[in-house]
Amino acid sequence: MFSLGSTLSFLDNPNIPWKSIIIALSVGQFAFEKYLDYRQYQVLKRTSPPKTLKKEVSQETFDKSQDYSRAKAKFGFFSDTISLVQNFVFIKYDLLPKFWNFSGSLMSKALPYLPKFMGGVITQSLFFIFVFQVVSTVLSMPLSYYSTFVLEEKYGFNKSTVGLWLSDTVKGFGLLVVLGFPAIAGFLKIIDHFGDSFILYTCGFVLVVQLAAMTIFPTLIQPLFNKFTPLKEGELKTAIEKLAVEQEFPLTKLFVIDGSKRSSHSNAYFTGLPWSKQIVLFDTLIDHSSVAETVAVLAHEIGHWKLSHLPRVLLFAQAHMFAVFTMFSAFLTNKSLYNSFGFYSVQPAMIGFLLFNDLFQPFECVSQFAMNLLSRKHEFEADAYAKKCGYSEDLARSLIKLLSKNLSTMDADWLYSSYHHSHPILAERLGAIGYISKEKISKEEKLEKED
Repeated sequence: MFSLGSTLSFLDNPNIPWKSIIIALSVGQFAFEKYLDYRQYQVLKRTSPPKTLKKEVSQETFDKSQDYSRAKAKFGFFSDTISLVQNFVFIKYDLLPKFWNFSGSLMSKALPYLPKFMGGVITQSLFFIFVFQVVSTVLSMPLSYYSTFVLEEKYGFNKSTVGLWLSDTVKGFGLLVVLGFPAIAGFLKIIDHFGDSFILYTCGFVLVVQLAAMTIFPTLIQPLFNKFTPLKEGELKTAIEKLAVEQEFPLTKLFVIDGSKRSSHSNAYFTGLPWSKQIVLFDTLIDHSSVAETVAVLAHEIGHWKLSHLPRVLLFAQAHMFAVFTMFSAFLTNKSLYNSFGFYSVQPAMIGFLLFNDLFQPFECVSQFAMNLLSRKHEFEADAYAKKCGYSEDLARSLIKLLSKNLSTMDADWLYSSYHHSHPILAERLGAIGYISKEKISKEEKLEKED
């Protein structure tokens, strides 16, 4: 089976300065992304909304949105800098082999309590991931706390508590152990069994894991974090069911989740198998939108299903995974790379994959542009589908309300948007569906204030 290992065997050269290369790539990516952030920050200094939104969004809302976006940009610059410094420290002081050895010690102590088939390199890799994740989480918690309880709190979005925030962290670790570890062990076992011919097998395995995750997420995972309540009988439920019948959408269940207990941001989505779909509405979406506007949002979501966007995304993801694993096969047994980072007697595939991810950043930057291009294309198509169903104006009104309530960025630099945004900005979406401003949303905002 095809592998780049032999083709790029010249890379297994002890004279190649792998540490310096990875540091240079990390700094290069950081510099590129900060350049994009600088371009966007200039847009965030503008004092008036785009022409498409001038009649729809009040100056007060626009000013607050710009201020919120600038605050997030400054925080992003600081957190990205911290991340770069942490990465440099890990490389400079050979923390990876130290973590690996520590994980081995933990595994040795745990062996009497583990099943007999456990105890090799794959098991040690799982201990390493757990230790690495614990350290990463502890290091990131101050920034996470600031983001949730200072930044989001300042602009009125945070509804979470410290207890809930900590509970989510613990649940995340639990899911890593219960669901993540078996998937990671399977991935590593395939590599161990097939050697550098693992590419197609791992692609198939990852696809199965993705489909399984999509299936169990709404029934097993999300209920750990949110309360699901069946949508009550009434005008909204009747309208949604009518839309589903008209579009031949296999709707089986309608749920409302308590997103408001963490944030006042709004959302809606559907999940499930091809023949059995569940629509999930955030309670904040229902509170902020009329029945027609909520149905319009769901018409957009059904458009994604009707136009087979999910299979296209999965196909793109598989092509991406194939490229990643093909390139990784050239580094799987690269002694020079492992030795450069202090791994002399053992070459764990997990460590190799982590190091390879740092080397692969330039390709990931390019693929991010491509993925966002495909995603934005799908968003325009789903909007067009909702328009075709007769929801053009209701969709526009809903999007404008969501933008105003969420203080979403109202304008964007084209290059920054191409790299960071999976959705077109609102001005582009309104223009694409041919929405003509009638000052409706602005008037409603004024009425709300008067009330």
